[in-house]
Amino acid sequence: MMVKLNVDLIAKTSSHARKKRDESLQHYLRRLTHLYFAEKGIDEIEDLSQCRNLSVLYLYDNKVSKIQNLGCASNLTHLYLQNNDISKIEQLSSLTKLSKLYLGANKITVIEGLEKLDQLRELHVENQTLPPGEKLLFDPRSLVALSPCLQIFNVSGNNLDDITDLRLLLNLSQFMASDNKLKDMKALSQVIGCWSHLWRLELSGNPICHKSKYRDRVIVMSESLAILDGKEISETEKRFLMKWKEAKEAKRRQRFENETFSGLGDGSLAGDLPPLQLPNATPPAFRQNIYIMPGLLSHKKEFEAVLAKSASSKASSADPFRGRSAHVISNQVPHPPPPKKSYSDLEKPPKKYSKVYAEPRHAPLKEREPVLDIPTAEMDLNTSGHLVYT
Repeated sequence: MMVKLNVDLIAKTSSHARKKRDESLQHYLRRLTHLYFAEKGIDEIEDLSQCRNLSVLYLYDNKVSKIQNLGCASNLTHLYLQNNDISKIEQLSSLTKLSKLYLGANKITVIEGLEKLDQLRELHVENQTLPPGEKLLFDPRSLVALSPCLQIFNVSGNNLDDITDLRLLLNLSQFMASDNKLKDMKALSQVIGCWSHLWRLELSGNPICHKSKYRDRVIVMSESLAILDGKEISETEKRFLMKWKEAKEAKRRQRFENETFSGLGDGSLAGDLPPLQLPNATPPAFRQNIYIMPGLLSHKKEFEAVLAKSASSKASSADPFRGRSAHVISNQVPHPPPPKKSYSDLEKPPKKYSKVYAEPRHAPLKEREPVLDIPTAEMDLNTSGHLVYT
């Protein structure tokens, strides 16, 4: 048997304000502010337009499958619809005074249709019956609209593995997300860092709770946090953990600076500087990637002169006989033998020796056969004018 919420059912029920003996039904319905119809087996909401002053409606633990016929209840501030069969949030745009909405334990898959509820302070959508493998989704338009007003948000038990979209809710003071699939500590920190008014956080039942130092790491994510997983955070604990966080960040910065400077020293961080191959340098197999300041090549002569001057000054300072007389030096330093004369590629070639002929000297000049121009130190002529090599 279907049970419908209508004017007749309201008039017969005595769980709310009673109707006076000589009071008309219309007057009685107009003065009603609270209606208690929890656990009545109601599966449909009919016309409630005569209940114009209705502010609180209790319809939890029923069989309601659709939100409807509440448009005339423009003064409604509290709506309790948890534990029903509702699959979609709809027809709530006219409830502009609504401040608390309870929709937990339904079949809702998307949080939507809340763009006009700019007075909503509490939203409870925990433990939705979702299709296998799916998680609760959030319409960005509703999140943007709720950002200035929403303070309490309950999304526990909805297979959530990421809450990055919820960082738009900048005024959250209480956030309940127990029994989900949150496991990324860094992503959680980024979201909680956006909630400067957060003082209560519930995360029990998530994989993130098994991380090392879970409680300590979450506490330092927010300076305003006062309760974590139902346990109060003392001021002593907060101060100690904040100092621990500061010391850890300082150590991390120092390590980063050390790595940066050491990287600059070995050139590992200069990947964006193009390697320059100098002309006439070492063969390519032995060249190293070096960087030369722009404009240095155009002043190469000046730069080489500076280097030569510096090298000569160093050599002079390293001379052990500097400042001593030439006579003393000449007596103490043995004179090396004069070097053998050698001809480098830069000197002029030696003069050619006179030609030597293999025929006797008295033979006519035309009949003499010339021989290679070789020094006489390496050969001689016999008395008959023939070559004799020595």
